[in-house]
Amino acid sequence: MAKTIMIIDDSASLRQVVAIALKGAGYDVIEAGDGRDALNKLTGQKINLIICDVNMPNMDGITFVKEMKMLANYKFTPVIMLTTEGSEEKKSAGQAAGARAWVVKPFRPEQMLSAVSKLILP
Repeated sequence: MAKTIMIIDDSASLRQVVAIALKGAGYDVIEAGDGRDALNKLTGQKINLIICDVNMPNMDGITFVKEMKMLANYKFTPVIMLTTEGSEEKKSAGQAAGARAWVVKPFRPEQMLSAVSKLILP
């Protein structure tokens, strides 16, 4: 059974690029346009990994990670922040919220897939 990854980004084109790379590597993908949309889509199904932008309308990525970690089904779901933010301050905030990896845009799909493979358990 394929592993499921949720992509959260307010850029539809970026979600599409990430989804193509993930689907090409054999993953199932769920997309969300911002943190609030993503929380609404977390309905108890198994999600193996979340790739999340930081700067989004309605609910930013760091707030989303904090909220998601309060949900019993998703408390231990690993999160990769995929963002233009490279500051140590933002990285620290993401790590404190529960993010496990930080990939800065622009990124190479193989770079992201490498981070994904390290965080998804077989």
